[in-house]
Amino acid sequence: MTLDRLRPVAERALGPFVAAAERVGLGPDGVSAVAFGCAVAAAVVFARGPSLAYLLAAALVLANGWFDLVDGALARATDEASAGGDLLDHVLDRYADVALVVGAAAGLDAFALGLAAVTGVLLTSYMGTQIQAVGLGRAYGGLLGRADRLALVGAAGGATALYPRDLGPFTLLGWALVVLAVAGHLTALQRFVGAWRDL
Repeated sequence: MTLDRLRPVAERALGPFVAAAERVGLGPDGVSAVAFGCAVAAAVVFARGPSLAYLLAAALVLANGWFDLVDGALARATDEASAGGDLLDHVLDRYADVALVVGAAAGLDAFALGLAAVTGVLLTSYMGTQIQAVGLGRAYGGLLGRADRLALVGAAGGATALYPRDLGPFTLLGWALVVLAVAGHLTALQRFVGAWRDL
């Protein structure tokens, strides 16, 4: 189910963006910062509550995901890949994830749901890096990878802009947080079990 499997396909479309970043003198770390800025801006819009502005937030969420691909492609194209750049990218990704979930939860006044969602998101990513730390390679699989999360939040944010009413206890964006909470924790457990079997 994870969209991370489509990364090689997406990378074929990155050429013009990599070239544009090179033209303006933006390095991989700069692109990572732009991606993070998109996430923070989206979080600010989400935090204001459901409105047509959620369409802008949805576009910013998707831009965050796209620029997150561009920074790696740019690093490889310019031979600037480094451990420091990889560390910065992962740190900014985690802060971006937290910002998006917290912004959405604040806008919906659903902080308990936001806590469940953000812990699921963080534990999913933690499992991936912890599995790598024990020598099994980086784990991107599972029910809900980062690309899936961004696609879900972006789509749900855009849908909530057009239909801001509750469907049961939550708006469409609220239901996306429910999915992040449940699938996030299940993905973390799925990664753990898979790694445990490989040890």
